[in-house]
Amino acid sequence: MTSTAPHHRTPLRALISGMRVHQWVKNGLLVVAPIAAGTFFHHGVFVHTLLAIVSFSLVASALYLLNDLKDVSSDRQHPTKKFRAIANGDLSPAMARFAALVLGTCGFALPALIPHAGAFYIVLGIYVLETLAYVYFLKSVPVIELALVAAGFFLRAYAGAVASHIFVSTWFLVVISFGALFLVVGKRSSELKKIGAGATRAVLREYTPGFLNSALTMSATVVITGYCLWAFDTSHTGLSSKLHHQVPIRLSVVMVVLAMLFIMRSADAGDGAAPEDLILHDRTVQVLLVLWAALLAIGIYA
Repeated sequence: MTSTAPHHRTPLRALISGMRVHQWVKNGLLVVAPIAAGTFFHHGVFVHTLLAIVSFSLVASALYLLNDLKDVSSDRQHPTKKFRAIANGDLSPAMARFAALVLGTCGFALPALIPHAGAFYIVLGIYVLETLAYVYFLKSVPVIELALVAAGFFLRAYAGAVASHIFVSTWFLVVISFGALFLVVGKRSSELKKIGAGATRAVLREYTPGFLNSALTMSATVVITGYCLWAFDTSHTGLSSKLHHQVPIRLSVVMVVLAMLFIMRSADAGDGAAPEDLILHDRTVQVLLVLWAALLAIGIYA
């Protein structure tokens, strides 16, 4: 994130900035369940997943605008958040509210094109409710705020399954849930080490390095254990039970472990970043992600 004032933005660029389009990369989680099921490239599943991704992206942008409207006063006192479109004055509050309404409406309208979209609407609705609860009420409540942010990632991954009525195993849900918690805790740990308690988030005053390190280790342990069970399990609940090419799937465990160790090292050094920044800018994470995806693809689609 830039630390110097950006040039004055046009209304369109200010709106795009306020929508945080770069964070749409998080919605790539919606493809995980269809890919793991080996059905992503089926025509119906591909179209439904694409619609689900666009829906989540539009709704998420609406919620980002509402969040920035809520935090505009504190953002103006922040060393980097003061350059956000609303806090910087490039995007008026009235325009932000109107854009949030339009984006949210379009985001909820799109899933109507998905057959039997009732389950997807339930997941999308829960995502909106828990995000609003976080933005307006629970952002400063320790532990609960971690769970709510992590829930946003979990709901994205689960939405990718329900959009095409794909069965997901218990281990898949465990890995996604605690993997999201791992990333959120890692970011908080890095913020506490690098910037200090309360400097950017009031809730950081409620955490200690020892607690966050313990939470990071706990979530990492659950993720690795869950992923191993998912990859090695030959019963109907596992991934390997459906595959003839099990070796690449099992080798993908190595990429998961290395990625988590790298993120833990970065968090401990105070260099941890938001998940979207890790994916978009960190070369090590990008390489591990590509290798993991390649091994999974070979095992599922070879």
